[in-house]
Amino acid sequence: MKFESYWHDTASKFAGACVDPVDGRYDVVVIGGGFTGLAAARQLAKSGARVAVLEANHVGWGASGRNGGHLNNGLAHSFIAAKAELGKERAVALYRALDDSIDTIEKIVAEEKIDCDFRRAGKLKLASKPQHFDAIARNFEAVHREVDPDTALLRADELKTEVGSPFHGAMLSKKSAMMHMGRYVVGLADAAVRHGATIFERASVTRHTVSSAKHRLETSRGEVTADHVLVATGAYTSGASFNYFRRRIIAVGSFLIATRPLTAAEVAATMPGNRTCTTSMNIGNYFRLSPDNRLIFGGRARFAATSDQRSDAKSGAILRASLAQIFPQLANVEIDYCWGGLVDMTKDRFPRAGYVDGVWYAMGYSGHGAQLSTHLGMIMADAILGKADRNPLKGLEWPAVPGHFGKPWFLPLVGLYYKTLDRFQ
Repeated sequence: MKFESYWHDTASKFAGACVDPVDGRYDVVVIGGGFTGLAAARQLAKSGARVAVLEANHVGWGASGRNGGHLNNGLAHSFIAAKAELGKERAVALYRALDDSIDTIEKIVAEEKIDCDFRRAGKLKLASKPQHFDAIARNFEAVHREVDPDTALLRADELKTEVGSPFHGAMLSKKSAMMHMGRYVVGLADAAVRHGATIFERASVTRHTVSSAKHRLETSRGEVTADHVLVATGAYTSGASFNYFRRRIIAVGSFLIATRPLTAAEVAATMPGNRTCTTSMNIGNYFRLSPDNRLIFGGRARFAATSDQRSDAKSGAILRASLAQIFPQLANVEIDYCWGGLVDMTKDRFPRAGYVDGVWYAMGYSGHGAQLSTHLGMIMADAILGKADRNPLKGLEWPAVPGHFGKPWFLPLVGLYYKTLDRFQ
């Protein structure tokens, strides 16, 4: 078993990084070489801006290369709750932005000829308990009526051709997609460079200062100056220069395992519908088939703010048990990959993007990131260029998390709370 992201291990390495020392003056410097940062860099470069990307490791090293490979349209949680909290207008705008994000990725894949197995698969939100189906049905009715007619409500008996495990019904979101995340992120980086962007890998930002409206960024490989800075580091945001974000982002571990390639008979008995799937538990699971027919199975597993081999191994054992519970037919299947990563959560689980303290930002995706990040990165690039502001999150208040200064000491308590909810609800 490899303690490495399946997406990283089965994608070619990005070969277009600049090997020269970090130096020069740019119109825009993007911090973070994931989907958000690379999409923004591509958009900026296409418009003629001189843009550099500073990535602390390699492109796609963070959440962009450590997720479950789902591109799910719509909100990750209740549309009804989003309307109550955000108001109908913003809730609808955010829902439609997530719809648009799938279209954006599909368009980039076609324009840049990125071989990443992009496919419109549809997503199933599966009811783990009978009472969960009632809540899913109420949410479906609101979504289907007010914002997304490309949805369907499936009863338990209709799931037999979709998933080889008993659930109590599901909501189907037909616009959702899937792709190979590692191949996409490398293709996106190649495209950004092809359009004129400069990407520096292993160039972690150690200091950020502003003088005479010019940004100065010191890195482990040199320093640059810029007119604008876009922070796109999500859960991997660090350094005293970015404390504003660290007080508002809760880094939560998300963990995954991938089986050996399944046989045709095993696929037919496990995932005949070949869609992306999530369960309705608060500490639930999500799963899909990979392009080579592995079952990629993930979940919170443990409420930890670290992801290393020891932490991933503990979480992998928990996920293995969950997989066996949902799919007993795979209880003894070999596990080839086990990995984890950090998800950038906000207190209310809604993303944020905008301009604060002299820098632009997009982060806090809270489970929406794989799909929304490319689209929002491009929207922020257009805002930097002075184009029409299409930010669906503009003006959304973002208070700091009380008592949080970068290390989420409270995560075990949060995990206990959700476990209790799952037990009794």
